[in-house]
This record gives sequence, C-alpha cells and structure tokens, in this order.
Amino acid sequence: MPDRHGAAGSRTSGTATRGVTVPTVPPASTAAEAVDVTALLERGRTLATPVLRAAVDRLAPPMDTVAAYHFGWIDAAGNPAHGDGGKAVRPALAVLSAEVTGAAPETGIPGAVAVELVHNFSLLHDDLMDGDEQRRHRDTVWKVHGPAQAILVGDALFALASEILLELGTAEAGRATRRLTTATRALIDGQAQDISYEHRDRVSVEECLEMEGNKTGALLACASSIGAVLGGADDRTADALEKYGYHLGLAFQAVDDLLGIWGDPEATGKRTWSDLRQRKKSLPVVAALAAGGPASERLGEILAADARSTGVENFSEEEFAARAALIEEAGGRDWTADEARRQHTIAIEALDAVDMPERVRGCFTALADFVVVRKR
Repeated sequence: MPDRHGAAGSRTSGTATRGVTVPTVPPASTAAEAVDVTALLERGRTLATPVLRAAVDRLAPPMDTVAAYHFGWIDAAGNPAHGDGGKAVRPALAVLSAEVTGAAPETGIPGAVAVELVHNFSLLHDDLMDGDEQRRHRDTVWKVHGPAQAILVGDALFALASEILLELGTAEAGRATRRLTTATRALIDGQAQDISYEHRDRVSVEECLEMEGNKTGALLACASSIGAVLGGADDRTADALEKYGYHLGLAFQAVDDLLGIWGDPEATGKRTWSDLRQRKKSLPVVAALAAGGPASERLGEILAADARSTGVENFSEEEFAARAALIEEAGGRDWTADEARRQHTIAIEALDAVDMPERVRGCFTALADFVVVRKR
C-alpha cells in the first residue's frame, strides 16, 4: 500500500463498527480519560447557540427561516424542531482554545460562532453542488427551499462570520478574522479540487491529502486556535494549535471517507455508498488505485469507464457494492484507517509545543480521540 508519500507501506487493522472499519487510537492520557466528551461538545453547543441564533435573526426574510431550517431549529413547515445540529466539534474546540490562555471559555464564543457560520456556509453550497438530498436525516435546504435560497443563505452566513468577529472591535478580533478568512479561502480551494477530481481517472494520494487538508483541515485548524487568539495568545501558540487542528481535520476526513463508502445510513444520514455515487476520489479510492495488483487494476478500469459515463447515479446497489469490495481488496480501506491514526498522532504531538493547563490538554486529546473513533 502507498504510505503518505505514495510508496509501499504497512496496513493496520481497525475496529469494525456498523459496517465501517474505524481506526484504533493510542491509549489516551490519564487527563483525557477523565474527560466527558459529550459534556465538552454540549458546552460548546450551549455557549454558541444563542449567539448563533441571534446572528441568523439578522438575516432578511426568507433567508432567516431557511437558515433556521438548515440548523434544525424548525421543520420544513416552520414549526419548532429539535433536529440534529451536527457534532459541534468546531464550537467545542473554539471555546476550549480560549482556556489555553487562561481566559474564560466565553471568550471563545464569537470565534465559535464565526467558525460555525463558515462551516454551515460550506455545507449549504456543498449539498447543492454534490446533489445531496439528505443531511442529518432531513432533506437538504436546496431540496426543500430551492437552489437559489441555498446559495443566498450560504453567502449570508459567510458574511455574518466576519461581522460577528469584527464587531468586537479589538486587535485580537482583527487577528482572528484574518485567520478565519485565510481558512475559508483554503476551504473553498478544497471544494474546487474535490469537484475537479470527480471527473479524473486518477488522483494521487498527495493530491487527495492536499484537497482534504484544505477542505476540512483548514477550518478545524482555525477552530482550534481562534479562541486562543481572542484570548490574547501569540502567533507561536496559535500556530501550534492550528497544526493540531489541521492534522485533526485530516484524521476527521479520513474517517469521513470510510463512512462515505461503508457507513451505516442510519448513523450517517446519507445514502449507502454515497461517495461512490458522487464519483469522489476519496482516500480509500486513491489509496486502492495506487496500490497495484489485480484488484487495483480492475478498479482503475471500472472507474475510468465510470468517468466517461453519465449514468453512475442509476447503477444498482450491487454495482456500487462491487466497487467497494475492490477498494477493500486492494487495501484502500485499511490504509485509510491507518492514515487516520497517523494524523491523529501528529495532532496530539503538536500540543507539546503549547504551555497549557493539563485539564485543557486532556480535553484536546479527548476530542481528537472522539473525532477518530466515531460512527457518523
């Protein structure tokens, strides 16, 4: 199998969970073992949501209603709802990072909200570009309210993100905004790369990692540092936290790539073989194509034929299952699980460069463990 440079490397096993192999991770530190990750995620969500709602309320009708539907606060008819608002990893990281500097967690709230607005801007546009009809077990915004509203509301959330930060009127807010806009540009670059790769016969492992670093790593890097920046952290500290978040993002995306092929639809909220339906050149696919051998060669022939076809979405379940089986036989599934573990290790090691309370370090470690070992 290719290693991170595309050369031959080892394969490792993972833990089978609802049809998908998720990577095992090294034993957590004592401080991390004591962390209630659910409570940590809920803290970020609880602190950020009122400010997030207030920001959405600024939008002109009907964008305010459309955004509220997207966030799961109302149903398609406008009635109050308690939809799945996502894992809230980014708000949790933003709030936690403020505590690196000794500031109160509330210091990170504007950063948490800004990052969450950018993240959801990307989801609204991604769902439309990818043709995804379901997110978090509900119809997507473009499916319910139309493509135009999905575009407009996404744009509005993007603008709100900078507005929330700059309203603070501090030098730290200016620094935080600059990091957020840089991360957003990288995120958009990653989405453009992702789309362009769908119609190519081959994508290298290096290209895939670069794309995923942009699309997922950049914003998680920003989330991991933005609270600290608002709390007055210097650039050295912020950069080290960004390195943690960037590699955590690569681990996160590697697991997402496994779930995108082998995930349980009941857990993920997406259709079976969702990434294969969209012709995504995700890590399991590119690793399998780079592996060599009969399964790899057969997979390459099939995907080359798919790239010339317009009817992939009409394939039978058996045809998608056959592609998934070839990816697994070529080693793409195991290699991706191993890569998630490797990126997780790099993320944890990046924390060594930051002086912070051990309790906070344990929380960062526990969140990293949660991101890698998950079902959705």
